[in-house]
Amino acid sequence: MARYTSFFTISVSLDKLRQVLATVLESCNFDIIYDSEDYLVAREVPGGVVFSKLVTVEVLIDRLHSTSSEVKMNFVVKNEELPLNTDNHCRRMSNLVNQAISENSQWRLIECVPG
Repeated sequence: MARYTSFFTISVSLDKLRQVLATVLESCNFDIIYDSEDYLVAREVPGGVVFSKLVTVEVLIDRLHSTSSEVKMNFVVKNEELPLNTDNHCRRMSNLVNQAISENSQWRLIECVPG
């Protein structure tokens, strides 16, 4: 199983976070399949790759260490693909999500620690 993690700290209000995060993931070809106060799961839209390579993104919103204007999030991007090559589909999708989070104009990136 391929699995890539990232840690982000962004400057955004908690009220705005959920909508912007969903928009960012949807722009990367993901559908939100589960959404709670501190956890979000999105799955890659089928059709581009075989089923075993479809990627899932799990986002843990760290409310304990977040403030009203600064949010900490952990991302896990994974699929069932064996990461036999360093340039695999899951890695490419992880890079795409990291770039989309880093470059989004709806918030200010404070810290990015890719895994």
